[in-house]
Amino acid sequence: MPASLTVAVAQPVCEEPGRPDTVSGNAARHAAAVREAGARLVVFPELSLTGYDLTAPALDPTDARLAPLIAACAETGATALAGAPAADADGREYIVTMAVTGEGVSVVYRKMRLHGEELNRFTAGDAPVVLELDGVRLGLAICADAADPTHAEETAALGIDAYVASTLYGPSPESAARRDEHLGARAAAHGVWSVLSTSAGASGDFPAASGGSGFWAPVGAPVAQAGTAPGGLVRAELP
Repeated sequence: MPASLTVAVAQPVCEEPGRPDTVSGNAARHAAAVREAGARLVVFPELSLTGYDLTAPALDPTDARLAPLIAACAETGATALAGAPAADADGREYIVTMAVTGEGVSVVYRKMRLHGEELNRFTAGDAPVVLELDGVRLGLAICADAADPTHAEETAALGIDAYVASTLYGPSPESAARRDEHLGARAAAHGVWSVLSTSAGASGDFPAASGGSGFWAPVGAPVAQAGTAPGGLVRAELP
């Protein structure tokens, strides 16, 4: 790895879906997590700004409700990776990762491995993406992407130092075991760090989620993980 990077993974409390202030409430909690983290990179779960609500309106990166999160990133020098539904100019909608800095918000990745009811609304992203931050190359993934080893293969082929996944896993012990197996296996297979931010507690249509956000070393072993409760935050220095 060409440089070290301080990374935090957050699993914030998620606002109830469908309320006029859902995005505002989630953005405020994201901003608080960024300030608490004191990290260069802060990663949030899949659809973190709306919750896993497949009817939530697409979120424009210029939406004024994101201003508190932009301000928090400006104050701390952080980049935040947050999740939302978003639309392209041609009207196609995607499940995306947005990169937030003190200068604004941009869509940096579109989920490639859609499943279930996601297919009724969203278009699959057409290519893996690497985000470079301070010389560290971060391969991005959203939920089912990380469950498919071919996604990590395609992403790692671009040259990465870490595989960064924003996800939601169910609360059962079996789901938690799959979560850990997926991230550990991706790290070991490609000799890179795995970084996971996953929902805890309720998120949109899900009344409960696994928590367990954390880090896996390039040998595939877990280094640090949050618990099952929402509001958790874990930091690590890569490498």
